[in-house]
Amino acid sequence: MDRRIKTTSLPIGEIVGIQGPVVTLRCTSLPRLQQALWTKNDDIRTMLEVHQHLDEKHIRAIALHSTAGLSRGQEVFDSGSPLHVPVTPDCLGRVINMFGEPMDAGSPLMSNEFRNIHSAPLPLHEITAVNEILEVGIKVIDLLCPFVQGGKTGLFGGAGVGKTVLIMEFMRAISSIHKGVSVFAGIGERIREGTELWRELKQAGVLPQALLVFGEMDESPGVRFRIAHTAVTYAEYLRDNTHKDVLLLMDNIFRFVQAGSEISSLLGRMPSTVGYQPTLATEIAEIQDRITSSIRGNITAVEAIYVPADDMTDPAVSTLLSHLDTTVILSRGQAGKGIYPAVDPIQSMSKALDPNIIGDHHYSIAEGVREHLARYAELEDIITMLGIEELSEKDRLIVMRARKLQRYLTQPFFVTADHSGIPGVSVPLRDTLADCEAFLKGHFDDVPEDKCYMQGSMGASTQ
Repeated sequence: MDRRIKTTSLPIGEIVGIQGPVVTLRCTSLPRLQQALWTKNDDIRTMLEVHQHLDEKHIRAIALHSTAGLSRGQEVFDSGSPLHVPVTPDCLGRVINMFGEPMDAGSPLMSNEFRNIHSAPLPLHEITAVNEILEVGIKVIDLLCPFVQGGKTGLFGGAGVGKTVLIMEFMRAISSIHKGVSVFAGIGERIREGTELWRELKQAGVLPQALLVFGEMDESPGVRFRIAHTAVTYAEYLRDNTHKDVLLLMDNIFRFVQAGSEISSLLGRMPSTVGYQPTLATEIAEIQDRITSSIRGNITAVEAIYVPADDMTDPAVSTLLSHLDTTVILSRGQAGKGIYPAVDPIQSMSKALDPNIIGDHHYSIAEGVREHLARYAELEDIITMLGIEELSEKDRLIVMRARKLQRYLTQPFFVTADHSGIPGVSVPLRDTLADCEAFLKGHFDDVPEDKCYMQGSMGASTQ
């Protein structure tokens, strides 16, 4: 979107108040909610979005650019539509902002087609049922918390547990295994983190099949609130026009909630539970309901979610959880043991882990692995205090196999190969199932634990 003034359209009103990013306008005719307005600021277009009708002549809008330089009495113009962005297949490999403008010093996206970022969800008759899993080649995820194709996955994890590495590996898997594309939404990201991600994706060869959309941490809350809508709009376009699997990654969706809470407070709304905005459930649903599969393609979402004070009952977390099909918990305890990816195999879960979806064979193996790991976790304190010799022969056998399974579920990634010196591997689900079944039956009881660590399939590692 070119921000230089190129129009002589008549104004619809004027600015009568500015309070931070909130601009109060007196209008001759009330524009609709979510309508995009603009005003002049040193011959540069400053975009506004209508959020509240105060009376028959006054509205409140949120500025999507800095309000520095704006003043009372300035004329405001109607753009004629809600905010829209240019869409084109050439968006892949690019870094853009919420307006579709380049942030990578490249040329603007050239397109005659634009899409409204507030598009309605697909009609019910066009949505296809979710009845299969999406393999990503990562053993612990494909086995214990498989992704639902066209579903939504929550990635819970703090700093330093490998969340960004896992996200990049997902993008590589979609590109190489499924020949699909990825859309990454950086919601309230530090620009340093965005630059690092761009460089690492470029180095890993994933960037040509990915689009990065950033709303930076220091921008208006309106930008942080709407950047997810822009990313979903591009994901919908790629789904409908490339007919490929689209992986939509949002980091961090909790900042979207925070931006909505900030806007709600600025508009003077009465806060709801724990200080969140009263429109919390609606705002989250507007995003989540657009992430669907159709006959033209699939959108599979992976959403990084911050948990305030590790409280899973927090209203924002609870509302997000109600939309998720898969929950992947990244554990600092796992990372401290050198278990990467640091997925907690007991707390992580998936709605797809159902014999009606994955089959009885996969389900029985996954349950067997989880039972062994859970029993090992129960016995760890006894082993630490009294030693493994105090356990029964049956429990010692379970502990031995669980320790090997724990190490087997580690995996070297392609995106970290240059740093770790270990070539990355992608393991098909059938190999993971065969190996885990062999562990449970005792076929690898004689294999040392170190031979199970950071390997691909056991067939390749034990030859």
